[in-house]
Amino acid sequence: MPQRLDYLKETPSQTAGPYVHIGLAPGAAGFQIYEQELGWEIAGPGAKGERIRVEGVVVDGTGSPVKDVLLEAWQANAEGIYAHPEHPGEVEEGFRGWGRVITDFETGEWGFDTVKPGPVLGRGGQMMAPHINLWIVARGINVGLNTRLYFEDEGEANAADPVLNVIEWERRRSTLIAGRSERGGTPVYRFDIRLQGEDETVFFDI
Repeated sequence: MPQRLDYLKETPSQTAGPYVHIGLAPGAAGFQIYEQELGWEIAGPGAKGERIRVEGVVVDGTGSPVKDVLLEAWQANAEGIYAHPEHPGEVEEGFRGWGRVITDFETGEWGFDTVKPGPVLGRGGQMMAPHINLWIVARGINVGLNTRLYFEDEGEANAADPVLNVIEWERRRSTLIAGRSERGGTPVYRFDIRLQGEDETVFFDI
């Protein structure tokens, strides 16, 4: 007699929930597990390049700030090279190129300090404009969202960027451009992320 196979039913999808900070940023949730929280330093003192500050807020479809977001950032160094085993010895000591930040639980604001990345050579041999890759997760988001931050003062490079040019509508491209200001002599780039509604940020399926 053939053996019967019973298949488990698919479990329902779930959002990240309130436990994402306990698992990925325990210090913010009040759990002092590590001497230094993982991912808080993208570019250490030995990293080369222009020091910048990146700030923003994640906004929901009603225009309200989302206050329990965790963001991860990946970027190249000032010479356009990622800290990756494929590039041994090409990235200076102290440049991690990856970081993890959370929003302020009261205001929803997030921010991190780093160095401005350089243009990156893409897989197709085309140069990509300086950018920072961002991954966003929070309550209410079933699957982490991927987007990119480009810099307002890199207009020529942005115009030729192969990823930006995939986006058909110019107005939609603008949702990926961070505006520049200065604070105490340090460039500050503002990048607000809109999850839904008018001027929704472009997200990538990768």
